[in-house]
Amino acid sequence: MILSLPRFALPAIAFAGLAVLAGFAASTSTAEEGRPIPPPAVDEPAGAKSPEIAVVAGGCFWGVQGVFQHVDGVVSAVSGYDGGAAATAHYNLTTRGDTGHAESVRITYDPRRISYGKILQIFFSVAHDPTELNRQGPDLGTQYRSAIFPLNDEQAHVAKAYIQQLDQAHAFGAEVVTTIEPGKAFYAAEAYHQDYLAHNPDQPYIAAYDMPKIANLKRLFPEVYRADPVLVGAKS
Repeated sequence: MILSLPRFALPAIAFAGLAVLAGFAASTSTAEEGRPIPPPAVDEPAGAKSPEIAVVAGGCFWGVQGVFQHVDGVVSAVSGYDGGAAATAHYNLTTRGDTGHAESVRITYDPRRISYGKILQIFFSVAHDPTELNRQGPDLGTQYRSAIFPLNDEQAHVAKAYIQQLDQAHAFGAEVVTTIEPGKAFYAAEAYHQDYLAHNPDQPYIAAYDMPKIANLKRLFPEVYRADPVLVGAKS
């Protein structure tokens, strides 16, 4: 059985075993391969000038944050929790899987340079596997579910239409299980989770599960790939 302990709860010696296990899982799963998919037929109208926000969840927030930090047009990508109450928006509580929270990423982007639909295309294509229910890679539980937290009716409409489009096109080998959960609040994660991929590219979990996502972003979306990530820690 694949390990499902909180990543920081694993003793140091376990990381060696996790690396081996991660290599096996990566070789037998399509989760880290990335997949070219069509852009959304329904998207936000162009022309907005103010920064906009998208919130998505797709497994461990380290990798999802890392992907969007390398996307041109993204102003900020912050790891956090969404779907539950403020009182339980803490790592040691969300890992229990009973708080309603999902590990999430709040993406602030410039709509003059990238659209909400493009954010979702990258999310579905390389940031995670949207056909896995309540899991990503070795991480199990509702806190690792695939979810979109729309901030308005327009975002909800775009997300719903895109999921229907992908399913009708059989873009994946199975049905998309991503939930659309409006009306929720995002809470930033603890400081030690921010920019984790950028600062720890050789950590076994990151190397096995998340760095391939960055490579897939560069390969499948070269027009929006940026080599230097936009980091939370770089903000004043």
